[in-house]
Amino acid sequence: MGLWEIEDSLYAKGCAAVCGIDEAGRGPLAGPVCAAACILPQDLQIEGLNDSKKLSAKKREALYDIITEQAIAWAVCLIDEARIDEINILQATFEAMRGAVGKLSVLPDYCLVDGNRDPGLGLPTLTVVKGDAKCATVAAASILAKVTRDRLMVEYDGLYPGYGFAVHKGYGTMAHYAAIDKLGLCPIHRRTFLKSYGNR
Repeated sequence: MGLWEIEDSLYAKGCAAVCGIDEAGRGPLAGPVCAAACILPQDLQIEGLNDSKKLSAKKREALYDIITEQAIAWAVCLIDEARIDEINILQATFEAMRGAVGKLSVLPDYCLVDGNRDPGLGLPTLTVVKGDAKCATVAAASILAKVTRDRLMVEYDGLYPGYGFAVHKGYGTMAHYAAIDKLGLCPIHRRTFLKSYGNR
């Protein structure tokens, strides 16, 4: 399957603006979840475009610049750890996806969402399991979300030194758990992900 096959089938049916949507940061113990929405020119070929998890950080950064320059419209939305703790990570992810679509300068007439759950966008939507490896627009969105969140976690590393946020980006590595054991929780930790740590 080519990366444009699903989008092309929708354009062939008369769609004018197909938007890909993906998220980054559902699993980490700290920081926000980030969703991105992206509408690309039909059949735009971007060399190396793929699921962000399969790319090096350097390649993602290079592709981020190309995507943001070439996209018809794109937007990201971050939902912070306090909101994640309040409504749970799934609902926070859906809220981020709706927020990203709501910030687009062009209203899409069809949305392709990575995964198997409809986030309730109020627009025609197709969920695509592993969509970031099957759809060009979703792959682009995955890169936008990942790079945006990673950059923020590097900033947090400066605000909360000792946790290693610039390295693990908030994920539950052995080093991250060791840092929590030593330093306790910091303001950006998701309390609902770390209940065994109480209010330390």
